[in-house]
Amino acid sequence: DDEVEILEDLLLAAHNDAKNKVELVMQEKTKALTAGLPIPPGMKLPF
Repeated sequence: DDEVEILEDLLLAAHNDAKNKVELVMQEKTKALTAGLPIPPGMKLPF
């Protein structure tokens, strides 16, 4: 049972880490794409 819990914790941690990295990359790419566009501050993309 302990091994199952450890595996679940590791999978959850890996998933959360990957999700955070994807969100960071998306933010960076969105900034690069919208750098020259007159977008009001605080407006979030994608909508």
